[in-house]
Amino acid sequence: MALLEVKNITKRFGGLYAVRSLSLEVDPGQIVALIGPNGAGKTTAFNVISGYYRADEGNVYFNQREITNLRPDQICSLGLVRTFQVVRPFQGISVLDNVMVGAYARTFDSKIAREKALEVLKFLDMHKIADQMASGLPIASRKRLEIARALATDPQMILLDETMAGLRPTETEEVIAMVRKLSERGIAILLVEHVMKVVMSLAEKVLVLHHGELIAQGTPAEVVRNQQVIEAYLGEADVAG
Repeated sequence: MALLEVKNITKRFGGLYAVRSLSLEVDPGQIVALIGPNGAGKTTAFNVISGYYRADEGNVYFNQREITNLRPDQICSLGLVRTFQVVRPFQGISVLDNVMVGAYARTFDSKIAREKALEVLKFLDMHKIADQMASGLPIASRKRLEIARALATDPQMILLDETMAGLRPTETEEVIAMVRKLSERGIAILLVEHVMKVVMSLAEKVLVLHHGELIAQGTPAEVVRNQQVIEAYLGEADVAG
């Protein structure tokens, strides 16, 4: 039974469709990738699912409960959380305190929040930088902190928005390993990603958006052979490589 069900969601800005009649499903513990050209509607879809944008049409269900147009904090409290493409940690506090902010989604007790944050940092092998100020972190560590803060909310599912963007190959491998650990923990992942190496190595299912509409879905191997996807997004050179 699907954990997340998105049924025919549509989002318009003026007369333009950013997302049009998009449907998708993600099962518990599954890793699903949402790919497509810039402007295809991927982040807009994330914003609708997570409550940052109101859907003009369609419905979103999480754990068999309708969450369409709930506030982001309400959706988070139900176990669905997201990260952002542009990471913005709280600069003036430590890594640990940043992760505690996520933990406060579940408790008002600072001791419990601290224990949860430390547990998350240890799980993600970030405990050695717990006392560092977020303002001094390099981009790779900021990306990992974004995931840690999301994990501290104790989610069943995380939406990852271009988590690998701007990372070096070794840093990308570290984040791939981190995402695998989340999945092994039973957390479902829906990720927006342009790095096809990441998609091919992580995703069990790939959905392809173009001009706000779903044009293909399937396993990574099936999608990269789809001629419509090649023409709209991948290009012959990428597939050949």
